[in-house]
Amino acid sequence: MSGAFLPGIMNDQLTVNGKVAIPMAEIQFLTSRSGGPGGQNVNKLETRVELIFEVDRSRALTSDQKARVHEHLQSRIDSDGRLHVVAQESRSQWQNKQSALDKLVTLLQKALKPKKKRIKTRATRESKEKRMQGKKRTGEKKKLRRVNVHEY
Repeated sequence: MSGAFLPGIMNDQLTVNGKVAIPMAEIQFLTSRSGGPGGQNVNKLETRVELIFEVDRSRALTSDQKARVHEHLQSRIDSDGRLHVVAQESRSQWQNKQSALDKLVTLLQKALKPKKKRIKTRATRESKEKRMQGKKRTGEKKKLRRVNVHEY
């Protein structure tokens, strides 16, 4: 597969972000007959594409990046450390390959995006007072529901 035909591929590498580019040699495509509509195509052409990317064996990812990918995409990764992406929307195998590559890039971008650390903040005086007023209102409501046994 030449890099000139598929967007996002430069010099036989799939660009994920500014720091990560996956060599196309690390990506494997399997084709099979697609289900659903498609007329006579369905019964004779293999248009369904399954992209397989071996996360554990990739040289493009660092060990931290591999761990992050495993954490975020564990439902798509099999026991051998292979990430599976399936595309069968189109009746064209080429379009499904492009779609699978796009999905892979999107999944990896989301998985490799660093989490923002939560900055601890203190509750304001106003928020504390508001909370206490709410608690007092709830207590008053419950007090009104009580039946005073001593009145009878």
